[in-house]
This record gives sequence, structure tokens and C-alpha cells, in this order.
Amino acid sequence: MTSHSFGATLIKNNLVLDRVHPRVLQLNLGKLCNLTCSHCHVNAGPGRKEIMSRLSIDKITEWVSKNPVPLIDLTGGAPEMIPDFAYLIEQLRGIQPQCQIIDRCNLTILLEPGFEWLPHFLGDHNIEIIASMPCYSPENVNAQRGGGVFDKSIEALKLLNSIGYGKNNGQLPLDLVFNPVGPHLAGNQMELESDYKRELDKHFNITFDKLLTITNMPISRFATYLRNRGLYEDYLLLLKDSFNPNTVDGLMCRDTINVSWDGGVYDCDFNQMLDLPTFLSRDEESDGRATKLWDLDLRVLRETQIRTGTHCFGCTAGSGSSCSGALS
Repeated sequence: MTSHSFGATLIKNNLVLDRVHPRVLQLNLGKLCNLTCSHCHVNAGPGRKEIMSRLSIDKITEWVSKNPVPLIDLTGGAPEMIPDFAYLIEQLRGIQPQCQIIDRCNLTILLEPGFEWLPHFLGDHNIEIIASMPCYSPENVNAQRGGGVFDKSIEALKLLNSIGYGKNNGQLPLDLVFNPVGPHLAGNQMELESDYKRELDKHFNITFDKLLTITNMPISRFATYLRNRGLYEDYLLLLKDSFNPNTVDGLMCRDTINVSWDGGVYDCDFNQMLDLPTFLSRDEESDGRATKLWDLDLRVLRETQIRTGTHCFGCTAGSGSSCSGALS
């Protein structure tokens, strides 16, 4: 749809979307999840079979040993549900003991039978947690993520606080993620963080470090939600009309290598879900297959163009959106 061309918008604003040296290795461990959230760009759920194998983990960790990165970001689905989640953490810690490792957690997984070991395991291995918490009131959380999820999330946050997470002391960081309910942009991140901290402390005696605001992407399950309500085109127009050129320098695709459950390389998790792999040669572009991380040469990657599409307006709308929250 040319009327929503992201590339044309960059040109119109005299902007160039180029790569810098990779700072983040984001591993999507699979689409298996204990929840089925309405905004999920992964279409994750309990019935999904796509999970990262131990063979892929071994190949990835071997690559990391030769190409260390400051931050490794584990996402899904519920990343903790793959059978080799603990094995992956232990391998990464053995390779890079001081590396920053993030677990993107939906909170409720910490209370599922068979995962009782997980909170203390994460704490013992100094794993940072970024947790989904789209609101501090039950109505909005349950509407987006399912009935009863709010109460379970509160219980999980109390558990994490009890073992030292989210104490604003630089140890065991616990950040929360706000996603708007419906086709809207997030409000001011700092103001929302203040509201969250006040309400969660007042009503539940819960503390956390930072709030991250993330825009809902018009792809996968959220795109279906929008189309079923006749809101898809209006939402795309909102994102395009809210384009903020000041967000481009901070876009995560510039310094992130995103890897799928089967090892494929993408510029971001959204491109992965749209099957838009990072093309590193004409041969790959012709056959459409993603390069595997263990075959990736960073010198070649540096010269490779970032793939964009209409969905990229979601990252540049308003204050911007990335896996680390607002951009401006």
C-alpha cells in the first residue's frame, strides 16, 4: 500500500535507516505460550509447536562465544516454556558471565504447575525481567490477556518482589510493559510510570524499576482484531500521521539481531512474524530463506539494508516504540 510507504516517508524527511554495530541479540525461543493475548504479534498460544531445539541453542551459543554482544534478549511466546530454557541460560552465563540477559515474561508462567523453580532460578542467574502488565486495573488486563490474568500477575509480582526483584537498587531489575488496549497510542511513558508505581504500591505494596510503553503492531493477531472491527485502515492512518522523525535514530532494528526459534536472522521480531528475513545476498533474496545465525558474518550484516514495511510506522509513531520502551 503505497499510501503508507515507510521508505518514502524516510526519504521525504531526509532520513537514513542504517545499521550500527550490534548491541542486542534477541532470541525468540518459540511460539508456545500459556496465554492467548489479543495484541500478540507472535500469534502465540498453548497449542503452538514451534520451539527452539537444543541443537539450535548449541549453534547459537557457539556463535555468541565468537561474537559477544552486551545484551541478550529472550522472548517468545513464553520463552520459559521451551524444555531447554534453563540449559540456554546456563550456557549463556558460562560464555559471558557479566552479559546483560533479559527474560520477557508474561508473569503468569511463574505460577504454572511445574514452573515453581523459575523465579529463584532467574534470580540466581541474575536475569533481568521485563514483564507484561498492560494496566494497573483488572478490567483492562483481563480484557487484553484473558480472565483472571490480572490477579495472577499481581501474585507473580509479589513473588518477584519477595526474592529481590524490582527494588530500584540496581540488582535484579524488574520492568513492566504497557500496551494500549485497542487501536491507540500509548500516553507519556514517564507519567504512566508514575501512575503505575503509585497504584501498585498503594493497593498491592508492589514495587518495580521502570515502565516501558510499547505500541501494538498492526500484524498477526492484533491485525485480525482490527480488521474484524473495521479499524485496520484507521489504525494504519493514525500511525502514519503520528510519524516522529526524532525516533528513527533509536529504532531497535539498527543495533539488534533478531533470531527465530529455528535460527533464522531478522531485523526485528515483527519482521520475523511477517516472514521478512534479513537478506545478506542476492541468492538468499531469490529463494526467500533466512540466513541462520551460525552462518552470519557481521561484516556482511553491517552493509546489508534494513527491511522495512508499513508496520514500521508503529515504531515511529508519537514518542516511538521499541523493546526498551519509548524513544523520545
